[in-house]
Amino acid sequence: MGGIILFDGVCNFCDSSVQFIIKYDRAEYFQFASIQSEAGQALLAQYKVPENIDSVILIEQGKVYFESTAALKICRRLDSFWPVICIFIIIPPSIRNKMYRLFAKNRYRLFGRKEACLMPTSSQRKRFL
Repeated sequence: MGGIILFDGVCNFCDSSVQFIIKYDRAEYFQFASIQSEAGQALLAQYKVPENIDSVILIEQGKVYFESTAALKICRRLDSFWPVICIFIIIPPSIRNKMYRLFAKNRYRLFGRKEACLMPTSSQRKRFL
């Protein structure tokens, strides 16, 4: 089994990010669930994710990753040159995550939000929990 990405289903940037990952994940390694969905809520509870986490969440091999670490680990599995970005993992998480949190805090203001979660196409549906 591959990784599971939990994302904010009403965030325009997060929705675009999911579409981007689908495009560059030709091996279909990742599955997706919005944090607002039943499946997303069940995974948050199962993995005891703290309620104050405002981040993309990656569940992979029984471990949970947040913030910049999750984003970099996702890039590692994508096609094209995206795995090269993983070099930034050498930057201490305290520094990477400050930048991540600043962006996450402003994502609605910068990109807006939706009234409802993304509706996957019929070909994408099998990748959503």
